[in-house]
Amino acid sequence: MAFHHAQHAHSLNQSLSELNGDINVSFEFFPPSTPEMETLLWNSIQRLEPLNPKFVSVTYGANSGVRDRTHSVIERIQQETELVAAPHLTLVDASDEELLELARHYWNSGIRNIVALRGDLPEGSPKPTRFASDLVRLLRSVADFDISVAAYPEVHPDATNAQADLINLKRKIEAGASRAITQFFFDVESYLRFRDRCVAAGIDVEIVPGILPVGNFNQLKRFAAMTNVSLPGWLHRQFEGLDNDPGTRALVGANVAIDMVKVLSREGVKDFHFYTLNRAELTYAICHTLGVRPGK
Repeated sequence: MAFHHAQHAHSLNQSLSELNGDINVSFEFFPPSTPEMETLLWNSIQRLEPLNPKFVSVTYGANSGVRDRTHSVIERIQQETELVAAPHLTLVDASDEELLELARHYWNSGIRNIVALRGDLPEGSPKPTRFASDLVRLLRSVADFDISVAAYPEVHPDATNAQADLINLKRKIEAGASRAITQFFFDVESYLRFRDRCVAAGIDVEIVPGILPVGNFNQLKRFAAMTNVSLPGWLHRQFEGLDNDPGTRALVGANVAIDMVKVLSREGVKDFHFYTLNRAELTYAICHTLGVRPGK
């Protein structure tokens, strides 16, 4: 059994119709670096827009060229769609003055949602002196943004330990964050234990699970190695022998994500953030199966 102890056995057997679309979704995209990837991105945005997500976020890199592409995507989403755009914003490679200017620009452009992150440090960087909680305070000093921050059920790779990581999350919430979105995970128990620890620590905002639909297991293993995410043995077995079978991989990945959402929904979770990797097919199919459909 892929998921055990954290939920009752009947959770996996519940009828999908019971969910009846009674969940909220948001989607993450990343800025494209080639014309082909740009076409893929906008096709995905157009495909997923009818599902009425709460917001769509666009990632942000330390490289100035990536930052410019993020701003471009956000502005186009604002101008050409009905979606709520939420740019990622990081402290890496940007001064407080630059961040203040950008925050004012976003607010004046109608952007009200931001995902505030410390950002990945370039190799060889000195120990950081500014953190995501500082960015949240900076944004709050500009305007009343709706701010999402990151959370790590399996502990941030740079954290000293789980307790220190939890204290850091609490600082971000106390600085003014509206919610936390988790790193992707596959051990549902780790998310539920983490949520319980957040409640015990006095963190009273929603802890939105980040769901990564898996279409390429080898790519997933690289992501997991960089982000301190454990890949359970049952997940390895699910994708065993499918290296040259993308169609079956997609079906397996969709089934894994659907089971996770079913279990988490039974545990009271109603908001889910999907890491789309700029591809709509898997995410759309999962949402459709879970009852999240156009017009709902």
